[in-house]
Amino acid sequence: MEEIRYDGRVAIVTGAGGGLGRTYALALARRGASVVVNDLGGAADGTGAGSSMADSVVKEIIEAGGKAAANYDSVATPEGGEGIVKTAIDNFGKVDIVINNAGILRDKTFAKLEPHELEIVLDVHLKGAFYVTQPAFRSMKENNYGRIVFAASGAGIFGNFGQTNYGAAKMGLVGLSNVLAVEGARYNIKCNVIAPIAKTRLTESLLGPMADALDPEYVTPLVAYLVSEKCELTHEIFDVGGGRYARIFVGLAKGWAAPKGGAPSIESIADNMDAIRDTEGYSIPTSIADEMKAIAESLKG
Repeated sequence: MEEIRYDGRVAIVTGAGGGLGRTYALALARRGASVVVNDLGGAADGTGAGSSMADSVVKEIIEAGGKAAANYDSVATPEGGEGIVKTAIDNFGKVDIVINNAGILRDKTFAKLEPHELEIVLDVHLKGAFYVTQPAFRSMKENNYGRIVFAASGAGIFGNFGQTNYGAAKMGLVGLSNVLAVEGARYNIKCNVIAPIAKTRLTESLLGPMADALDPEYVTPLVAYLVSEKCELTHEIFDVGGGRYARIFVGLAKGWAAPKGGAPSIESIADNMDAIRDTEGYSIPTSIADEMKAIAESLKG
């Protein structure tokens, strides 16, 4: 089995001062990547800041013989995103890999959620990934190479009580990745999504007795593969946790086509809902173009 390495590659890992991000940074550095370790150094709810978390991981990498540079910018502003990418280019000359891992939690039931608790979670998770990835994407286009991973969550893909802000932000990352997979195809830029379940400072109190079985190290191999040269996959979503790895996908059912001659009645929709929902013979669209093809086919009938 040929060893997968990252010699000559430059990686940015956001939120890399601890938890999953730290494991990604260490794994890539051990196999030859130069790594920008970004971490604001704040608390799990996004408050505060400091340099010690990023510095600690950088020290660990350098002492092991690797290459790394620390960055303390917040992902939540355009200036922060630009600063993170600038750190990579100033220190290592380019950007090949971005792992959007930074995150915070402000969990609350929907009826009690305050607007600012929505905004800050969107700022860090969704806008933060946008602000970091956009300047990195431009650099990747110039070099005709890139690997990008977005950390989504089952809270958005499937739903979870008390996490409307978090779930909305995380599902937004799926849409962002899907579009970048399409736009990046001609430039050899692959974009994929993970929905990780792991014991970190954000999740430890939520996982209960199951936490000890969900070591972050189980997530790392999949992420490391997705950002490697060997990976040719793009536009994918993967569920990962506790040593289990599975594809998640958005499928399009064949559906039901109304008879020609005008829009169907509300009652016709109700009567044919089983056919509309039937998943037999589904397809997995790679872009909106596939959706339009399905509509075009139904119009031929």
